[in-house]
Amino acid sequence: MTSIDIAQTTGTTAVAACEVEVKYQVGDLAALEAALAAHGVVLSAPVVQDDQAYARVGWDYGQSKIGVPFARLRTERGRHLLTVKTPVANEQSCVEHETEVADREQMHAAIQQLGFYPTVRIRKTRRTATLGLMSLCVDQVDGIGAFLEIERIVDGGESGERVQAELDRFAVALGAPLRRTNETYDSLIRAARMAGV
Repeated sequence: MTSIDIAQTTGTTAVAACEVEVKYQVGDLAALEAALAAHGVVLSAPVVQDDQAYARVGWDYGQSKIGVPFARLRTERGRHLLTVKTPVANEQSCVEHETEVADREQMHAAIQQLGFYPTVRIRKTRRTATLGLMSLCVDQVDGIGAFLEIERIVDGGESGERVQAELDRFAVALGAPLRRTNETYDSLIRAARMAGV
């Protein structure tokens, strides 16, 4: 399914940009930081992000996420952001819309009134950088550890899977101990809790 297909199924006419990412569990954070520095990457100061994930009523973990909209309400440095993502090629290639909201509690209630339910709360400390067209995030996620995300925004004509392959080549070239995961943070946290970690 392409972003054009998503637009047709959601009734919109504009072709939306897609956020395409790859995600890795970090085996050695110091080694990753050194590898990034060797590539000229300067990470920002850390910021805390407090995210609440939401799914459509009727959807549950274990079902496909492709073509299904998911919402996220994030608070970072006193700002609240609402993001809606619809996975296209896979869970890490999504049509995305995001806007700032004034009142987190009112937005939380509104999201539920729109037919979503809260799934997992995700709290992490994030450092970011850009390198060319890539955005890099080094995250310390409560309950599951350190992760590297590499993202690119692409237009509707580019293959998300092809872009993911390019991003993965960069990650492998870093030479740091990384293990790729195709899961999103909410799924990883939920799985860790189910396993009693």
